[in-house]
Amino acid sequence: MTGERFLESVEERARERLPEPVFRYLRQGAREGVCAGEAEAAWSRFRFLPRVLRDVTAVDLGTTVLGTDVRTPFAVAPTTMQRALHPEGEVAMARAAAAAGALMVVSSNAGSRWAEIGATGVHWWLQLYLTASRPDCLPVLESAVEAGAAAVVLTVDTPVVGTKYDGAGQSVWDVAEDGWVRVNFPGGPGSAAAAAKATDLGPHDVDWLRRVSGLPVVVKGVLRPDDARRCLDAGAAAVWVSNHGGRQLDGTVATAERLRPVALASDGAEVYVDGGIRTARHALAALAGGARAVFLGRLPLYALAVGGPRGVGRMFAELDEELAESLRLAGCPSARAVPPDLLV
Repeated sequence: MTGERFLESVEERARERLPEPVFRYLRQGAREGVCAGEAEAAWSRFRFLPRVLRDVTAVDLGTTVLGTDVRTPFAVAPTTMQRALHPEGEVAMARAAAAAGALMVVSSNAGSRWAEIGATGVHWWLQLYLTASRPDCLPVLESAVEAGAAAVVLTVDTPVVGTKYDGAGQSVWDVAEDGWVRVNFPGGPGSAAAAAKATDLGPHDVDWLRRVSGLPVVVKGVLRPDDARRCLDAGAAAVWVSNHGGRQLDGTVATAERLRPVALASDGAEVYVDGGIRTARHALAALAGGARAVFLGRLPLYALAVGGPRGVGRMFAELDEELAESLRLAGCPSARAVPPDLLV
């Protein structure tokens, strides 16, 4: 591929377009930002041992997630405030993901209605925080299932929201408009159920959520092999290696360093990862490390802010093209079968 990469400048272009409090909210990490600042560099430290004398005439980027075929291993992670970036918010994101044949996970705090997201034809999962009183989250869960959510992603690393240092200027909440977040909560954005996260999560909650939703449950926020085993033993269909984009406990280890140990402990169950993945080279390292899908958080937000659905579509196209080239050069004809020994 020749010419300027859209993704090289997309973050800076988003910074220029967005109100400063909104961009700061997207970019910031918790506390001093140590965890958020280390994420990308951790992936860039990996080196490869390419295979040769392999037929890479045809390269297949497709994979499966919980039994569903997708055309790319790149997927959209759950993020809120998408309507601060584009008038259609999650619907615009979903339209682009559907066109790319990609999976999208939608935040329970979304500013778009589940039915409108589902109407785009995207394959989507619901991200959910369990509430302190478990029944309080059922209306959100049940309405998402009715609208076509195919799995539930339980976020387990947020018993409380990590502190961010916002400075002396306006915060994103000072400029937020009605309807930007939590429109699917029956009590509205300010309801107690929307804010009261559970601080007493346990393995039994995984089984409860699986039973009440009737859907497979993915546990997001896993960094330790022993926790991965606890999740799977409790009935989780998959585990997701994540440190919440560096927005929770600052100083948490980078996901790039924890993927392989968690994948080895998961004994064949599907494992996903996010955190600092910006290039196809990072994704190649993640696939070799045991990830079935590679989730993008801030990158599609920047693309949405800069170019709307077309911008997100261009992001997917660029990453897919680069990943196909990387797979060929590595001697790997399939994204779903990247060997672990590719990594040094």
